[in-house]
Parts: sequence; C-alpha cells; structure tokens
Amino acid sequence: MLALATGALLAGCIVAAPPPPRVYAAPPPPPPPPPAPTYDAPADEAQATEAPPALPEYPQPPCPVEGYLWTPGYWAWAPAGYYWVPGTWVQPPRVGVLWTPGYWGFVGGVYAFHAGYWGPHIGFYGGVNYGFGYTGVGFAGGRWVGGAFAYNQAVANINVSVVHNTYNETVVNNVTVVNRVSFNGGAGGIVAAPTAQERMAAQEPHTPPTPLQRQHVQQAGQNPALFAKANGGHPAIAATPKPGAFNAPGIVGARGAEPLPARPGAPPAAHGNKANAPLAAGQPNGTHTAQGAPHGQAANGNNGKPPPKAKAAKAAKPPAEKKHEPETAAK
Repeated sequence: MLALATGALLAGCIVAAPPPPRVYAAPPPPPPPPPAPTYDAPADEAQATEAPPALPEYPQPPCPVEGYLWTPGYWAWAPAGYYWVPGTWVQPPRVGVLWTPGYWGFVGGVYAFHAGYWGPHIGFYGGVNYGFGYTGVGFAGGRWVGGAFAYNQAVANINVSVVHNTYNETVVNNVTVVNRVSFNGGAGGIVAAPTAQERMAAQEPHTPPTPLQRQHVQQAGQNPALFAKANGGHPAIAATPKPGAFNAPGIVGARGAEPLPARPGAPPAAHGNKANAPLAAGQPNGTHTAQGAPHGQAANGNNGKPPPKAKAAKAAKPPAEKKHEPETAAK
C-alpha cells in the first residue's frame, strides 16, 4: 500500500521546463539631428513699379557696443510709397557671420527687392554703394578675428574708448560713383553682376534678419516722416545707434533734412551738413558738402535772416581854412 501511494504521489509531480533565456533588444538609435537651418532670401520680398529714390547722404553714428555690426540704411516699399529704413548697428545672431544688405533690382518691368541676410561671407547686393565699407562689392568695414570682430577705423566710426579691437586699413574704391543710385538694372540703374565669390556665397547657409532688425523695419514703416513723399528723399532719421532707437540720443539725419524737434534735455541730432567734411573712401553716404555754414544756419551767419543794413558813414568835415594874416613891413 505504501509503495502504491508513493508511486501515485510521484506520478502526480510534473517537473516544468525552465523558461527560455531572456533576450535583450537594444532600443533603436535616435534619429539624426536635423540639418542646420538655412535661409534663402526671397527673390522678390516686395515689388514696385517705380524706382527707389537715391540714397541720402548721412554720417555714421559711432558703434555703441563692441561686437555690433553695421547694417546700412535702404529704401523699403509700402502701399503708401517708399520709406527709409535707417542704418543701424546690430548684434549679429552668432559669431562669424556678416551682413549682406538687401537691394532693389529691375526685372521683368518691375523693381523687386532682394532681402538681406546673415552668412559666413558677403554675397551680391546689386553693386549698390551703401557706404561705410559697403562699396558695391564685399565689405571693408571690419572682419572676424577668432571669436571677436575687429573694426576698420579707416571706414567705420569707432570710439576707441568703447571699442578696442580695431585696425586701420585704407580702402581703395575702384568703382567710380557718379551718384547715389539705389537699384540695379533698368534705366539709370547700376550695371553689376555677381562675381564668382558672390555666387559661391549665395549657396552657403544663410540666417534671416534678427527679430530686432525686423522690428526696426516695422517701426520705420509706421513713421510718416520717413516716407520719401514727406521728406523729399532726405530723412531726418537717417541712422540710429541701435535698432528701433528712433527717439534715442545719437540718431543722425541726412544732409538737407529738416532737423527733428528738440526734446527737453536731449542733445540735438547730428546731420550730414557739416561744412567741409571730407568724403572718406568707401563712404559715399558720409557728410559731404560745399563750403558753407553748419546745418540750420545760413552762410551769412544770421540763421537765414538778411544781414542788417550797414549805417552810412558820416562824411568827414573838411578841415577849417587857416586865416592868413597880411604881412606887415618890418619896422
């Protein structure tokens, strides 16, 4: 009986097979990072049926902060007509990039605006001589040296007490500038085509204007005094020390512009009407005028008032005739 019970007990025990070894599957690799963002400037950001006005002459405000780069002023288009976007100093989006200005080009019977952009090299900007290092080809106002920007004092307006990374290199401008034409192609336009280097620069990754640059353009378009129909091509705010600083100290006006109303306690804005200011190389928009008096003052030094009439000199009285006594004979 015991044997039967033991056998039955053993028969009821089923030994389970061991589980299969656990296989570890590595997670799939992460997707590759997206390529660096590129920016292709639209070929026709704006179109107009009339040519933009000539570029105004104006002095460059001094660089306010080391590391800021100059972006020249230009005429933009709105339904109400052309308006001036003041030149300004801008913080670049990152180290190593340069600003290629936008330009107007005549194509297919219209004037199309080619937007500016940031990139490792200067591209084609229509051959327009914007001044201050933008002579129509390339840029001579400074260069990146390592992780810092060095400014060419021969071209840029630099206060060495604020900016210390400078050099001095004379710019030889082989382009003869007979006027301040602001567009490429068409009747009276600049005749220029991209160089091989500029074509290569067009294929490089580009960065769009910074948010402060876009805000600067928007603010300019909201200022009625900056429209060419109002200022006759001579904007009172031709350049600013920083983007959007339209009411800050340091703004400069164009030559021939009406001065801005003075704000209480604010210094008067500079204007491009300094007498005998030389036209520096690469700076067609610098102050330049014939012999004359400072802005707002007539050449006669009386603030436009006619000179006072000179009083007629009194005629001198003839000398009194001496009476000749008759000679008497000697006694």
